[in-house]
Amino acid sequence: MLKVFKAGLKNITQSKTGAAGLAVLLVIICISIAAPLIAPYDPAQANITRKLVPPSWAAGGTTEFLLGTDNLGRDIWSRIVHGSRVSLIVGFCSVAVSGFIGIALGLIAGYYGRWIDAVIMRIVDAFLAIPTILFMMLFMFVLGEGIGTLIFVIGITGWVSYTRMVRSEVLSVRERDYVRAARVVGAKDSRIIRLHIMPNVISSFIVISTLSIGRVIISEAALSFLGLGIQSPAVSWGGMLSDGRQYLATNWWVATFPGIAITITVLAIIFVGDWLRDWLDPKLN
Repeated sequence: MLKVFKAGLKNITQSKTGAAGLAVLLVIICISIAAPLIAPYDPAQANITRKLVPPSWAAGGTTEFLLGTDNLGRDIWSRIVHGSRVSLIVGFCSVAVSGFIGIALGLIAGYYGRWIDAVIMRIVDAFLAIPTILFMMLFMFVLGEGIGTLIFVIGITGWVSYTRMVRSEVLSVRERDYVRAARVVGAKDSRIIRLHIMPNVISSFIVISTLSIGRVIISEAALSFLGLGIQSPAVSWGGMLSDGRQYLATNWWVATFPGIAITITVLAIIFVGDWLRDWLDPKLN
């Protein structure tokens, strides 16, 4: 494990975009962890007397509010800092849910094949036939709001890509000599899958899951923007975008800074994902 870690550190120093993405992502994670210490104000505390104050460097701004305030007088910087927690929690946890379901079904479909494979892949086709955002909206409408519901909904609608990827990897591995040898000596299917097949799909899963975190963050923002995600008094970047959209023409900072936060986070994750793909895929090395 230590050798893999050292190899990763050595490799990432050769990728400028990967190193930059990882550095930015680590900073964002640290900010989210230390949010109560970094944020100067309560993100949900409203004060109508200080509403729509411009950023500190703009005309009419004040150093008291670095990025200004929103329509209810809430400090935007404090809200962005606390909102990072929601975006990262939803991103990582939703991918974990999707990955667990997708890997399990992909391993079963690819290893056993026949009618089991046919049934699972028909379910995959059915999910692909309906727009993902429509699935999410339907589930959110039925199950209600909340971060737990949001994680479940995004996770349960995102497993398809993992299933297809894992299945294709298993199909190429299950007939290799060492897998056949394990069957000949009487190894159980569960042992073969765990020790001989699973290690061959982990690298692809890591790459796809890393790239999927950015997509999940955008999905969370979209649902919150549509009023189906995280709602006040909880703070999310998507909710901040929704609150500030009507002020874009007059008070641009209300929606602009949450949008920038989403963009930077997603780009950082994409850069890290690209680096992981190049590092873990021997065909690209």
